[in-house]
Amino acid sequence: MKFLFDFFPLVAFLVAFYYPEDREQGIYLGIQAMIIASAIQIIVYWLMTRKFEKMHVITLILTVILGGATFYFQDMRFFKWKPTAVNWIFALVFIGSHFIGKKPIIRRMMDHAISVPNEIWSKLNLAWAGFFIFAGAINLYIAYNFSTEFWVNFKVYGLLGLTFIFAIAQAIYISRYIKDVKEEIK
Repeated sequence: MKFLFDFFPLVAFLVAFYYPEDREQGIYLGIQAMIIASAIQIIVYWLMTRKFEKMHVITLILTVILGGATFYFQDMRFFKWKPTAVNWIFALVFIGSHFIGKKPIIRRMMDHAISVPNEIWSKLNLAWAGFFIFAGAINLYIAYNFSTEFWVNFKVYGLLGLTFIFAIAQAIYISRYIKDVKEEIK
């Protein structure tokens, strides 16, 4: 259920973006819808849990800042930078977790579910950082070289698909080491 709730601002953006036939107008409606949906998402989540989800807050802040700049300057490039900003922030967090704290962030996120050797956690963490850097860079390439509609489709379906494929590849990579850990336990 939370997974679907996390996509609420994106769904609001897509509905508003595709509503008018003019996609240039659609991006502005989409930004407005995403800001409102993100604010609603944060309020509802807080009412349900009495805490804030960091990703929801980051999404709202970046959407307000870059969406606001898009409206103020009447330049869609600002909003198109948002996926890059989010991905590069993630990359910095993943890289920074090697130097801050006792465990890489990927291990903190998944250690309760699987057990693999420490060096594998480090490799996974750096792989995700590299993926986020790549995703941010490819977003910029698409944003500057293709139409707004193509960019929206890539942002929603392309980046999501790439993330899914990368996660599957990571799962396959991890599975080799899970067996080794199980054998060590015996």
